[in-house]
Amino acid sequence: MTTTEQGRTTAQNKDTVREFIDGLFTKGDLGAIDTYLAEDFVNHDPPFGVSADREGMRAAGQMMRASFPDWHSEVHQLIAEGDLVVERFTASGTHRGEVMRVPPTGRTVSLPGINIFRLRDGRIVERWGRLDDLGFLKQLGLAPA
Repeated sequence: MTTTEQGRTTAQNKDTVREFIDGLFTKGDLGAIDTYLAEDFVNHDPPFGVSADREGMRAAGQMMRASFPDWHSEVHQLIAEGDLVVERFTASGTHRGEVMRVPPTGRTVSLPGINIFRLRDGRIVERWGRLDDLGFLKQLGLAPA
């Protein structure tokens, strides 16, 4: 078991990331922001035009839950090294509320991606991510197929 500079194990860091993703994106618990993200959290690649701080991440979670009430994230891989955790996932849900000015379609939409999280003292302090934004927009009819 590898121990990070802060004395946490990589397994503990992976658990923190898994619990954060499950709490915010699968259960829709906006309080996961306060529990798992550090006060000085920076999102280097904020999705959907939200701000790069904790409140931006809260807004993204709230938007997805309002538009896709059954939104959930399936984690395919979590890989940890030191204070970094890499997540490869596919999130999906049924389009039941307006999103990006697109009225509900009732279709299932999916969003695969990769996130890198940096942790400090058991909380997430940074995120870098690459989501299949174009694929997501195509599914909503906002980009040509």
